[in-house]
Amino acid sequence: MLPHIGSERLIALTDGVVAVIITIMVLELKPPHGADLTSLRELGPTFLSFALSFVYVAIYWNNHHHFFRLVPHVGGAIMWANLNLLFWLSLIPFATAWMDEHGGAAVPVAAYGAVLLLCAVSWRIMQAAIVRTQGTSSPLRAAIRRDVKGNASVVIYAAAIALAFVAPILAYICYAAVAAWWLIPDRRVEAALHGD
Repeated sequence: MLPHIGSERLIALTDGVVAVIITIMVLELKPPHGADLTSLRELGPTFLSFALSFVYVAIYWNNHHHFFRLVPHVGGAIMWANLNLLFWLSLIPFATAWMDEHGGAAVPVAAYGAVLLLCAVSWRIMQAAIVRTQGTSSPLRAAIRRDVKGNASVVIYAAAIALAFVAPILAYICYAAVAAWWLIPDRRVEAALHGD
């Protein structure tokens, strides 16, 4: 069995991929064709989509930073789980651009939700790999306990995907609500880091 290695390289890779994801999203923001405020106002929906996606990527990066302060060593399972997370996060710019391109049409809004759902599921897979690797005395398991917030987020994403075919704006509101809920880094992990 291969020995566990320090988590620094995994964190550095994640930081680099997140930086590229954000850069790609920023490059999708095109300046308006006109030089007046009306032209700028027309970019409102595009900017809101960018802002929501930026917040999501930032939330994952922020919580990743906190999680891996509890994970000084990683093995193959954790590295592959992290790469799985990065794969789904890397699709956020595509899903954002598609949703924006089609003005909130049902299928792109649902696809955006599917990417968010798969990011959340991949986060849970990574979380499980960490807990399994750390064993019964896992500080991460002690911090997250039953993970009601994570479970509820997955359910809300699934409901929002279905809602996209009824009223896309309601799906978008669900996505924004989950993002708002996760804006503050996971307090359970913060408490574990400070020994509370």
